[in-house]
Amino acid sequence: MTNGQPGLRERKKAATREALSWAALRLAAERGLENVRVEDIAAAAGVSPRTYNNYFSSKAEAIVFRHRNRILRAAEALRARPAEEPLWEALTQALVEPFDGAEAEPDQRWIAAIRLLLREPSLQAELSRGGARTRAELTAAVAARTGTDADRDLYPKLVAATALSALQVANEHYLTADPVVPFKPLFAEALRQLAAGLPDPSSA
Repeated sequence: MTNGQPGLRERKKAATREALSWAALRLAAERGLENVRVEDIAAAAGVSPRTYNNYFSSKAEAIVFRHRNRILRAAEALRARPAEEPLWEALTQALVEPFDGAEAEPDQRWIAAIRLLLREPSLQAELSRGGARTRAELTAAVAARTGTDADRDLYPKLVAATALSALQVANEHYLTADPVVPFKPLFAEALRQLAAGLPDPSSA
Protein backbone atom coordinates (compact mmCIF):
# COMPACT_ATOMS: atom_id res chain seq x y z
CA MET A 1 0.00 0.00 0.00
CA THR A 2 1.21 3.52 -0.84
CA ASN A 3 -0.56 6.53 0.68
CA GLY A 4 -3.54 4.31 1.39
CA GLN A 5 -3.65 3.10 -2.23
CA PRO A 6 -2.81 -0.43 -3.47
CA GLY A 7 0.73 -0.83 -4.82
CA LEU A 8 1.57 -2.14 -8.28
CA ARG A 9 1.76 -5.76 -7.14
CA GLU A 10 -1.64 -5.56 -5.43
CA ARG A 11 -3.18 -3.94 -8.51
CA LYS A 12 -1.75 -6.64 -10.78
CA LYS A 13 -3.08 -9.38 -8.52
CA ALA A 14 -6.51 -7.74 -8.44
CA ALA A 15 -6.51 -7.45 -12.24
CA THR A 16 -5.57 -11.13 -12.60
CA ARG A 17 -8.28 -12.20 -10.18
CA GLU A 18 -10.85 -10.10 -12.06
CA ALA A 19 -9.73 -11.49 -15.44
CA LEU A 20 -9.98 -15.08 -14.20
CA SER A 21 -13.41 -14.48 -12.71
CA TRP A 22 -14.71 -12.88 -15.89
CA ALA A 23 -13.25 -15.66 -18.05
CA ALA A 24 -14.87 -18.30 -15.84
CA LEU A 25 -18.25 -16.58 -16.03
CA ARG A 26 -18.10 -16.01 -19.79
CA LEU A 27 -17.01 -19.56 -20.63
CA ALA A 28 -19.52 -21.15 -18.27
CA ALA A 29 -22.32 -19.05 -19.77
CA GLU A 30 -21.25 -20.03 -23.29
CA ARG A 31 -20.57 -23.74 -22.74
CA GLY A 32 -22.23 -24.76 -19.49
CA LEU A 33 -20.30 -25.07 -16.24
CA GLU A 34 -19.60 -28.79 -16.61
CA ASN A 35 -17.97 -28.20 -20.03
CA VAL A 36 -15.41 -25.70 -18.78
CA ARG A 37 -12.02 -26.79 -17.46
CA VAL A 38 -9.63 -24.86 -15.26
CA GLU A 39 -7.19 -24.97 -18.17
CA ASP A 40 -9.76 -23.23 -20.38
CA ILE A 41 -10.29 -20.44 -17.87
CA ALA A 42 -6.57 -19.92 -17.33
CA ALA A 43 -5.91 -19.79 -21.08
CA ALA A 44 -8.71 -17.27 -21.62
CA ALA A 45 -7.20 -15.04 -18.93
CA GLY A 46 -3.67 -15.45 -20.26
CA VAL A 47 -2.23 -17.24 -17.23
CA SER A 48 -1.22 -20.78 -16.28
CA PRO A 49 -3.51 -23.29 -14.52
CA ARG A 50 -1.11 -23.09 -11.56
CA THR A 51 -1.73 -19.34 -11.35
CA TYR A 52 -5.46 -19.98 -11.48
CA ASN A 53 -5.18 -22.37 -8.53
CA ASN A 54 -3.34 -19.68 -6.55
CA TYR A 55 -6.46 -17.51 -6.77
CA PHE A 56 -9.45 -19.84 -6.74
CA SER A 57 -10.18 -23.30 -5.39
CA SER A 58 -13.12 -24.01 -7.70
CA LYS A 59 -14.91 -22.79 -10.82
CA ALA A 60 -17.87 -21.71 -8.70
CA GLU A 61 -15.64 -19.57 -6.48
CA ALA A 62 -14.15 -17.88 -9.54
CA ILE A 63 -17.55 -17.10 -11.03
CA VAL A 64 -19.05 -15.77 -7.80
CA PHE A 65 -16.01 -13.60 -7.05
CA ARG A 66 -17.14 -10.67 -9.21
CA HIS A 67 -20.51 -10.48 -7.46
CA ARG A 68 -18.92 -10.77 -4.02
CA ASN A 69 -16.22 -8.24 -4.83
CA ARG A 70 -18.77 -5.64 -5.91
CA ILE A 71 -20.37 -5.73 -2.47
CA LEU A 72 -17.01 -5.50 -0.72
CA ARG A 73 -16.10 -2.53 -2.92
CA ALA A 74 -19.44 -0.94 -2.07
CA ALA A 75 -18.69 -1.27 1.65
CA GLU A 76 -15.35 0.49 1.12
CA ALA A 77 -17.01 3.18 -0.99
CA LEU A 78 -19.64 3.80 1.68
CA ARG A 79 -16.94 4.53 4.24
CA ALA A 80 -15.44 7.09 1.83
CA ARG A 81 -18.67 8.96 1.02
CA PRO A 82 -19.00 12.55 2.38
CA ALA A 83 -19.98 12.56 6.05
CA GLU A 84 -22.79 15.08 5.49
CA GLU A 85 -24.48 12.92 2.84
CA PRO A 86 -27.73 11.25 4.04
CA LEU A 87 -27.25 7.56 4.77
CA TRP A 88 -29.50 6.11 2.08
CA GLU A 89 -28.18 8.48 -0.56
CA ALA A 90 -24.62 7.48 0.31
CA LEU A 91 -25.55 3.81 0.47
CA THR A 92 -27.29 3.91 -2.91
CA GLN A 93 -24.34 5.62 -4.58
CA ALA A 94 -21.89 3.17 -3.03
CA LEU A 95 -23.88 0.08 -3.99
CA VAL A 96 -24.73 1.17 -7.53
CA GLU A 97 -21.26 2.45 -8.45
CA PRO A 98 -19.64 -1.01 -8.90
CA PHE A 99 -22.19 -1.72 -11.63
CA ASP A 100 -21.04 1.20 -13.81
CA GLY A 101 -19.69 -1.29 -16.33
CA ALA A 102 -22.98 -3.15 -16.66
CA GLU A 103 -24.55 -3.18 -20.10
CA ALA A 104 -26.92 -0.31 -20.81
CA GLU A 105 -28.75 -2.55 -23.31
CA PRO A 106 -28.63 -6.14 -22.02
CA ASP A 107 -28.34 -9.05 -24.44
CA GLN A 108 -31.25 -11.48 -24.11
CA ARG A 109 -29.09 -14.50 -24.97
CA TRP A 110 -26.56 -13.59 -22.28
CA ILE A 111 -29.31 -13.16 -19.69
CA ALA A 112 -30.82 -16.53 -20.62
CA ALA A 113 -27.41 -18.19 -20.25
CA ILE A 114 -26.82 -16.61 -16.83
CA ARG A 115 -30.30 -17.67 -15.72
CA LEU A 116 -29.45 -21.28 -16.54
CA LEU A 117 -26.02 -21.00 -14.96
CA LEU A 118 -27.43 -19.78 -11.66
CA ARG A 119 -29.38 -23.01 -11.33
CA GLU A 120 -26.11 -24.87 -10.78
CA PRO A 121 -26.02 -26.24 -7.19
CA SER A 122 -22.31 -25.46 -6.83
CA LEU A 123 -22.91 -21.79 -7.67
CA GLN A 124 -25.87 -21.56 -5.32
CA ALA A 125 -23.76 -23.07 -2.53
CA GLU A 126 -20.88 -20.68 -3.22
CA LEU A 127 -23.19 -17.65 -3.20
CA SER A 128 -24.59 -18.75 0.15
CA ARG A 129 -21.13 -19.48 1.58
CA GLY A 130 -19.83 -15.99 0.90
CA GLY A 131 -22.98 -14.17 1.92
CA ALA A 132 -22.10 -13.90 5.61
CA ARG A 133 -18.80 -12.13 4.93
CA THR A 134 -20.19 -9.58 2.48
CA ARG A 135 -23.14 -8.83 4.76
CA ALA A 136 -20.78 -8.38 7.72
CA GLU A 137 -18.57 -5.96 5.76
CA LEU A 138 -21.54 -3.88 4.66
CA THR A 139 -22.96 -3.93 8.20
CA ALA A 140 -19.65 -2.66 9.57
CA ALA A 141 -19.59 0.16 7.00
CA VAL A 142 -23.14 1.20 7.90
CA ALA A 143 -22.30 1.06 11.60
CA ALA A 144 -19.20 3.22 11.11
CA ARG A 145 -21.26 5.80 9.27
CA THR A 146 -24.14 5.88 11.74
CA GLY A 147 -22.21 5.62 15.01
CA THR A 148 -23.83 2.30 15.85
CA ASP A 149 -22.31 -1.02 16.90
CA ALA A 150 -22.11 -3.66 14.18
CA ASP A 151 -22.25 -6.48 16.74
CA ARG A 152 -24.80 -5.25 19.26
CA ASP A 153 -27.15 -2.92 17.39
CA LEU A 154 -30.00 -4.02 15.18
CA TYR A 155 -29.96 -0.99 12.88
CA PRO A 156 -26.77 -1.54 10.83
CA LYS A 157 -27.59 -5.23 10.40
CA LEU A 158 -31.10 -4.41 9.23
CA VAL A 159 -29.91 -1.76 6.77
CA ALA A 160 -27.26 -4.07 5.28
CA ALA A 161 -29.64 -7.01 5.04
CA THR A 162 -32.40 -5.00 3.35
CA ALA A 163 -29.96 -3.39 0.91
CA LEU A 164 -28.58 -6.80 -0.07
CA SER A 165 -32.11 -8.15 -0.40
CA ALA A 166 -32.81 -5.28 -2.80
CA LEU A 167 -29.76 -6.37 -4.80
CA GLN A 168 -31.02 -9.95 -4.95
CA VAL A 169 -34.55 -8.94 -5.96
CA ALA A 170 -33.26 -6.51 -8.59
CA ASN A 171 -31.05 -9.25 -10.02
CA GLU A 172 -33.94 -11.73 -10.15
CA HIS A 173 -36.13 -9.13 -11.85
CA TYR A 174 -33.35 -8.32 -14.30
CA LEU A 175 -32.97 -11.98 -15.27
CA THR A 176 -36.70 -12.51 -15.87
CA ALA A 177 -37.85 -9.13 -17.26
CA ASP A 178 -39.48 -9.21 -20.69
CA PRO A 179 -38.52 -7.03 -22.45
CA VAL A 180 -35.03 -6.87 -20.98
CA VAL A 181 -34.10 -3.91 -18.79
CA PRO A 182 -30.71 -2.45 -17.77
CA PHE A 183 -29.61 -3.60 -14.32
CA LYS A 184 -28.11 -0.44 -12.85
CA PRO A 185 -31.23 1.79 -12.93
CA LEU A 186 -33.32 -1.16 -11.78
CA PHE A 187 -31.14 -1.64 -8.70
CA ALA A 188 -31.10 2.09 -8.02
CA GLU A 189 -34.90 2.16 -8.11
CA ALA A 190 -35.11 -0.76 -5.68
CA LEU A 191 -32.89 1.13 -3.25
CA ARG A 192 -34.89 4.33 -3.76
CA GLN A 193 -38.08 2.52 -2.78
CA LEU A 194 -36.38 1.15 0.31
CA ALA A 195 -35.14 4.62 1.26
CA ALA A 196 -38.70 5.93 0.88
CA GLY A 197 -39.96 3.30 3.33
CA LEU A 198 -41.58 1.11 0.68
CA PRO A 199 -44.74 3.23 0.31
CA ASP A 200 -47.87 1.30 -0.60
CA PRO A 201 -48.37 1.84 -4.37
CA SER A 202 -52.13 1.19 -4.09
CA SER A 203 -52.55 4.34 -2.01
CA ALA A 204 -50.90 6.60 -4.57
